[in-house]
Amino acid sequence: MLQHARHQRLMPAWLLHFGVAGIFGVAAIDASIIPLPIPGTSDLLIVLLSAHHENPFLTALAGISGSLLGGVFTWGAGKKGGEAMLKRYASGRLLKRIKGWVTRRGMLTVGVACLLPPPVPLMPFLLAAGALGVSRKRYMIALGAARTIRYGVLAWLGATYGRIVIRLWARYLAGWSDVILWVFIALLIGAICFGVWKYRRNQHRHGKGATAKATT
Repeated sequence: MLQHARHQRLMPAWLLHFGVAGIFGVAAIDASIIPLPIPGTSDLLIVLLSAHHENPFLTALAGISGSLLGGVFTWGAGKKGGEAMLKRYASGRLLKRIKGWVTRRGMLTVGVACLLPPPVPLMPFLLAAGALGVSRKRYMIALGAARTIRYGVLAWLGATYGRIVIRLWARYLAGWSDVILWVFIALLIGAICFGVWKYRRNQHRHGKGATAKATT
């Protein structure tokens, strides 16, 4: 009991208020077309909240379900926008490789991309799956399986090595917790606004392009 209270003093209040709902929301954004300002935020929340004696099963489940929600919208955006939209979110050599991987082994590529840690970008792979014809069923199976493994392991690590996690947080970051919170919120709001603006702009361009083709 005393140890739990001590952990609560060491952990910033805003982080504890995130809870499983916060993990769900951040994981959904992480799998969407909106880039998170700090890559790996959902991973960090799962580890820290599991370390703080939050139910590790629930933290993992929140991350998995959030990823599935965000991921299905990203797949739909890729399917609707096609390769033209994919080119607006990824370009150059990376785009060529992603298209090759998804075309040959779409389900495996989605699964591996969901397992890889930051700074590997996830969103281009999810968009490519929709744009290049990976079925929604196969896509969701790959996404769900990979996120179950990833978030399950992270929740277990947080629950198992919680003392070490809390101690490291208290030593290096506790004094900056409020600064981290407000910077993250500002960056997140900016990322959401930018992501929505860019998506709407791309949809407008796609619509104008389709109209121009129809009239020729």
